Amino acid sequence: MFTGLIEELGTVERIRSKGASIHLTIKVSTVLGDMKTGDSITLDGACLTVINVTPDSFSVDVMAETLKRTTLSRFKVGDRVNLERALKGSDRLGGHLVTGHIDGIGRVRERKAQGDDFMLRISAPSEIIKYIIPKGSVAVDGVSLTVVEVARDSFTVAVIPYTAKMTTLGRKGAGSLVNLESDLLGKYVDRLMNYKERKISRNFLAEHGFT
Repeated sequence: MFTGLIEELGTVERIRSKGASIHLTIKVSTVLGDMKTGDSITLDGACLTVINVTPDSFSVDVMAETLKRTTLSRFKVGDRVNLERALKGSDRLGGHLVTGHIDGIGRVRERKAQGDDFMLRISAPSEIIKYIIPKGSVAVDGVSLTVVEVARDSFTVAVIPYTAKMTTLGRKGAGSLVNLESDLLGKYVDRLMNYKERKISRNFLAEHGFT
């Protein structure tokens, strides 16, 4: 589990094809701390397993399914990437609960400056939009952000200068592709409300002490 608070910008140092998957080596410094093989880490929001650690880098394998559903297939040597290690039980939950399981790819439709901040309008598939609500949370390339507005096929988020500097979002403009993960809680609520064998209604919730 993650929080969407990026710890470091890493650099793609090496990409090696392995059949339908790829092997990535990421040059880093901060996140190496107590890193060991088997640890979970997100790259632009996608949860992966560390398989090798050196004094200045770590490596991961990216499976075909992940390549299909995320922007990781478009990585090039020298690209910067948002990194976050898994949440410790004693850590403050400063962002929101992020699983690292990407729902799909969005596209930045517009970048609009607002003083020192800027707004991104991001197009998203309908299966993702249905979970996004104004003032709710969304992870964009692994970055926890608060939704400002929601339209039929897009939503907007505000990016403050600190976030722009510390993550890849500062480099995103119209046409950029981004990994999207909607709020985990919304998915479970939707699943319960539409469970075929037992429809959840107001009466059901009242009967079981939820309202």
